[in-house]
Amino acid sequence: MPAFSYSAVDGEGRERSGALEAPDARQAAVVLRGRGLYPTRLDEREPTVSVARPAAAARSGGLILFGAVSAKERAAFTRQLGTLLRAGMPLLRGLEVLGRQTKNPLFAKVLAALADGIRSGETLSEVMGRHPRAFDRLYVSMIRAGEAGGLLDIVLERLAQFQEKSLQVRGKVKAAMVYPFIVLGVAVAILVALLVFVVPKFQQIFADLLKGAPLPALTQAVLTASELVRHHVLFVIGSFVAAALAFRYFRRSVRGAMVTDTLIVRLPLFGELFLKAVVARFARTLGTLLSSGVPILPALLITRDTCANVRIAAAIQAVHDRVKEGASVARPLEATGVFPPMVASMIEVGEHSGQLPEMLNKVADIYEGEVDNAVAGLSSLIDPILILFLAVVVGTIVIALFLPIIRIVQMLT
Repeated sequence: MPAFSYSAVDGEGRERSGALEAPDARQAAVVLRGRGLYPTRLDEREPTVSVARPAAAARSGGLILFGAVSAKERAAFTRQLGTLLRAGMPLLRGLEVLGRQTKNPLFAKVLAALADGIRSGETLSEVMGRHPRAFDRLYVSMIRAGEAGGLLDIVLERLAQFQEKSLQVRGKVKAAMVYPFIVLGVAVAILVALLVFVVPKFQQIFADLLKGAPLPALTQAVLTASELVRHHVLFVIGSFVAAALAFRYFRRSVRGAMVTDTLIVRLPLFGELFLKAVVARFARTLGTLLSSGVPILPALLITRDTCANVRIAAAIQAVHDRVKEGASVARPLEATGVFPPMVASMIEVGEHSGQLPEMLNKVADIYEGEVDNAVAGLSSLIDPILILFLAVVVGTIVIALFLPIIRIVQMLT
C-alpha cells in the first residue's frame, strides 16, 4: 500500500507532520480529517527508497559552511521546483530530480538534506530553516506560508519572480557602478606611470638647466608626489590599506553604519539610484510576503532584515512598532521621512481598498522602472565627467612639467 508523508494543522492551529499508509492521496486526506487534522501538504513517498536515513542526519545543520549557493542558483532552483509541482510531480521526487541535475556539489548536498527531511516526515520549511546560508528567513517564511495554505507551487512561483526581479535590479545598479570604477582604475594607473617613469626624467633636466632656481609651486608639488610614490611606495600602499580598514571598522559599528548608509543615499548622481533600488526592494519584498499569506508584522520584520541599508531598516522597524500599536502602514512610513511621499500615498490607497500586496507590487514595478531610467541617465552623464576627470589629471601633470621649460626658454633668451 502506498505511503504518504503529510503536514497538517489541528483544531488549535498547531502544525503536525508524519506519515501514513492509504490506497491513494484522497483516502489519506480522509483519514487525516478523521483524526481531526487538516492537511496542508500530502506527498507520496518514493517506493524505491526502502530505508530512510536517520533523522539526525536529516537534521544536521551546517552543510553550507561558506555560503556557496548563489542567488542565481537559488532563483533557478525555485523556478524549477515550482514548475515541477505545478506539473503534478511530488515534492520529494522534485527535490531528488533537481539535486541530481545541479552542478554545485554543496547545493546538491543541501537538496539531498531537504529530501531526507521530507522522507522523515518534516515539512520543507523546517528543513530549509536549518540551512540559513542557502535559504534566508524571507525564503523560509514564504515556504511556510505556502505550506499552511496548501499553495506551495504558487508561492514558489512568486518567490522565483521576486528573486529574478531582485537580481535584475541588483545587476543594473552594479553595472552603473562598474564602469566608473574601471575608468578610475585606469586613471590611477596612468597617474602612477607618469609619476614613476616620466616625471623623474624631467626632474633631472630641470636640475641641470635651472641650476638651483626655484620651481613653480605646481611643478614642485608634482615632483614631491613623484618622490613619495617612488621612494615611499610601501607607506602609500599602507596608508590606503589602513584607511580602508578604518572605514570597514567604522562601517561595522552601529553609528558608522547609520552615517555611511545615510551618506550613500545622499551621494550626488548615485544617491538617488541607490534609494530607488532600496525602495523597489522594500516594496517587492513586503508585497510578495503579504500576497503569500505572511502576516503584516512578521512580514515587516523579515523585510527589515533583508534590507541592506541600515537607515532604511531603522525606518522599517519604526513602522513595525507603530503598526504593532494599531496604526496603518502608510502614515508611519511617511513619518520616517525616508521613503518618497508617492510610496506612502500609494500604500495608503492599497490599505483603504484592501489591495495592499497588489499596490506594493505596483510600487516595486514603478521604482524598478525608475532604476532603469536612472541607470540610462547616469551612463550618458558619467562618460563626459570621467573624460573631464582624466583630462584634468593628465593635463595638470603636463602643465606642471612645461612651466619650468617656459622659464628655461626665457632664461636662454
